[in-house]
Amino acid sequence: MKRKPDLMWILVIILSLGVVTTGYTQSLWERSTYPSTPSDDQAQTMLLPHTTAGQ
Repeated sequence: MKRKPDLMWILVIILSLGVVTTGYTQSLWERSTYPSTPSDDQAQTMLLPHTTAGQ
């Protein structure tokens, strides 16, 4: 009976490490996909050439 709690703790540690690494990996993937697409703010700040009605 002494080995079963030790085995259970090992399984809990492995499972928790899997959850932590999965969350970390998903956050890295989300961060890497956003900079490749321009945001709405960047699209609105593009400068247009200055023209007047007479030109």
